[in-house]
Amino acid sequence: MSSNDDGGYVHDPAAFDADDGEDAESGDGGDDWEPTHPEAADREFDWRGWVLVGVLVFAFLIAPTAIYLFPPGAEGYRFALLILPLAPAILLAVTAVWATTRP
Repeated sequence: MSSNDDGGYVHDPAAFDADDGEDAESGDGGDDWEPTHPEAADREFDWRGWVLVGVLVFAFLIAPTAIYLFPPGAEGYRFALLILPLAPAILLAVTAVWATTRP
């Protein structure tokens, strides 16, 4: 192996100019937009947090209890085994995304 790679890519740090003043996404020359640091954002446990706690209680306590209490010979047994595990999973996913995103 030689240190000379004529057939492939060789990175040259001197040729790379990271501060060219052009925004990579829009190409408009940059508009000095700075993202907000997470510690500076208003992150209080408000009503969104309590809604998420309620969905967690439903997903981990109420739905499994309902599945357990439906006897195998009952009319709604198929409902208990198919829908009751699926509904809390979808509800928990949607609520978690909703509760953690801020406008």
